[in-house]
Amino acid sequence: MCKKPKTLGELNKGETGIIVKVKENYKISNRLLEMGFLEGTRVEVIHEAPITKDPIAIRVRGAIIALRRSEAQLIEIENE
Repeated sequence: MCKKPKTLGELNKGETGIIVKVKENYKISNRLLEMGFLEGTRVEVIHEAPITKDPIAIRVRGAIIALRRSEAQLIEIENE
């Protein structure tokens, strides 16, 4: 049985992971790569909006970046 890869958008506040892949999406994937969401990089969800939990704040390479959950769904991760 093959399990579905986890995405950054599925993490809750305080959870961490390592980026495995950034899915191709002509609108946003290049921008994510430019912001530092590269394979092998550790990411941590440090804040999520109250009630809707969207957007989320992510620590990546020493920077804190806010993403919509739909954008974070493009980033596949593995748990540390």
